[in-house]
Amino acid sequence: MLRQQRTLKKPVEYKGIGLHTGEEVTVRFLPAPANSGLVFKVKKGEEWVEIPALVDFIPENQPFLRNTTLRREGVEIHTVEHILAALYGLNIDNCVIEVSASEPPEPEDGSCRAFVERLLDAGMRDQGVPVVFYDVKRPIQWSRGQVGITAIPYDGFRVSFTIQYDNPVIGTQYASYEIDPDSFTREIAPSRTFALKKDINHLQAMGLIKGGTLKNALVVDDERILNEEGLRFPDEFVRHKILDLMGDLALLGMPIKGHIISLKSGHETNVKFVRRLMALEKRQMRIYPTKKPTYWDISAVMDLLPHRYPFLLIDRILEVEPEKSARGLKNVTINEPFFQGHFPGHPIMPGVLIVEAMAQLGGVLLLSMIEQPETKLVYFSAIDKARFRKPVLPGDQLIIDIELLRFRRNTCRMKATASVDGSVAAEAEMLAAIVNR
Repeated sequence: MLRQQRTLKKPVEYKGIGLHTGEEVTVRFLPAPANSGLVFKVKKGEEWVEIPALVDFIPENQPFLRNTTLRREGVEIHTVEHILAALYGLNIDNCVIEVSASEPPEPEDGSCRAFVERLLDAGMRDQGVPVVFYDVKRPIQWSRGQVGITAIPYDGFRVSFTIQYDNPVIGTQYASYEIDPDSFTREIAPSRTFALKKDINHLQAMGLIKGGTLKNALVVDDERILNEEGLRFPDEFVRHKILDLMGDLALLGMPIKGHIISLKSGHETNVKFVRRLMALEKRQMRIYPTKKPTYWDISAVMDLLPHRYPFLLIDRILEVEPEKSARGLKNVTINEPFFQGHFPGHPIMPGVLIVEAMAQLGGVLLLSMIEQPETKLVYFSAIDKARFRKPVLPGDQLIIDIELLRFRRNTCRMKATASVDGSVAAEAEMLAAIVNR
């Protein structure tokens, strides 16, 4: 599940009516820096208050009135789940969500499809920083009565959900989906929020659903669906519960690698489960992505490159600017196997291995630009203008810079420089091609 963090290419906005407040409101989605996460900006007088989309900003004693609400400095933002589901489902990791009122607009059809369409129109760009996943290593469960959520290890992200309603139209429904941007856009995003007709008067008495209509919500009585359009999917009700759950899972602050299995959960129980996950995360001394280091560690390097010790010559990737450049490092120690035979009385790193290290970083840059990099290899076909300026000795830290000069039809030319303490040790231009494994 190696991938780079993503944000929007450009700002985009959506105008509408808040589902519960009934107020006209505009939401703007803005690009955000790597490691900043999803952050709401809410207008308070003449100022904007930032509220990170993290479970820590939901008060412990807060009542859940058919939505999820974040609070900071006395400012609240209600019904955040549909926006967060859209961002989570599209793998958008960093975004500022600027809302002109205390509740985002509800899309006209009651799903999050309109948000998804706006976000896709804006486009996404990789940010050269690896995503930190919440990797489920063992089963984690939260339950109360007949309601429960479980996370189990899984190589990907899957959500399974069962609902049981004492209503003959809805009844019991089950759905399970492998979630990625395509499946989310196609199978989950179009599903609409719903309510039982018998609950509407009660919800209105509580001051809720002031903006609710038969256009932006499914309404069900004991015999039929009151909307003329009918259902978009036979199991649309459980699909929307998956949508809501994904919006609440986004409050973990990092995407999940695992299988989430839910039985009859709602916003309150979803949030309790996220708190459970976060408590385990903190106990393991891991922290939020905003404080994560921005480099690609050796595990990420090995996810991309097929090389292994003693021929893996990149220890860390410091920076990747997609389709442009990369920077990495190699720590040179006396324990390197080549020092045993390469001038053992005066150990020097062989120049050909410096070139190989530069080539491996070039491979990382190329593989980070394509889909399914695990199915590809990078073959280098030529080395030009190679120069060796100074010896690289044990104890040196080799900083390698790669610049992409040309990329066409899976072939490229790159310029590489290897430096020690700011002085160039070696440089070269290289030609390479991406091929199938």
